[in-house]
Amino acid sequence: MKIGNTDQHEDVNSKLQYYNKEDQVLLAVDCIIFGFDEKELKVLLVKRDFEPEKDKWSLIGGFLKKSENLDQAAIRVLNILTGLKDIYMEQLHSYSEIDRDPGQRTISVAYFALIDLSSKNFDRIKIDSAKWYKINKVPQLIFDHNEMIDKAIQRLRRRALIKPIGFELLPEKFTMRQLQSLYESILDKKLDKRNFINKVNLLDILDKLDEKDMTSSRKGSFLYRFNEEKYNSKSEEGFNFKI
Repeated sequence: MKIGNTDQHEDVNSKLQYYNKEDQVLLAVDCIIFGFDEKELKVLLVKRDFEPEKDKWSLIGGFLKKSENLDQAAIRVLNILTGLKDIYMEQLHSYSEIDRDPGQRTISVAYFALIDLSSKNFDRIKIDSAKWYKINKVPQLIFDHNEMIDKAIQRLRRRALIKPIGFELLPEKFTMRQLQSLYESILDKKLDKRNFINKVNLLDILDKLDEKDMTSSRKGSFLYRFNEEKYNSKSEEGFNFKI
């Protein structure tokens, strides 16, 4: 993605002189990256290699550059860690407590992203200190990052019940068992198998394939695919996604 041009950058810099008497604060983005490995929902953390709070666990983040808007900064930060760009990402909340960062007065805008771990190669994460943690096993993090994760989980749970964003965490082809495991992991509760399947079938937004996953049992399990075109068409007609 190409961001801005030289003339625009010079124009931005020239305007900064008009506000040099105002208080200056740093603006950062922090990314809560959720991943699903077909069994459990996890979040990606990194161990800081600089002060303040060196060697402690943290979300991946970075400071806004003069040439970026917030979305562009979040995409850049995510790409630094994963090498990915085209994934689901949503702005979550802004954090502006005066003493939230002991290094300097910093306002942070949090984003959360969704990644299907089974279809992406994460053996090549670009930061050696990065590690996936189960969402119920997250350690004590720096600043207000635990609060950010808690808020992101609550947002994800609400979204997953009314929109099909859960499919962003699944491979293109998945079993009904994998889909149920995903929702159980997001909602942190067991779901009745028959009731869950009936609700999903009533939505009529999945394509049942002739292929089977033979790893789960000798008989195998049919694979499904989310039909985004059918979902969009239904949404235009007033369709409500609800699980």
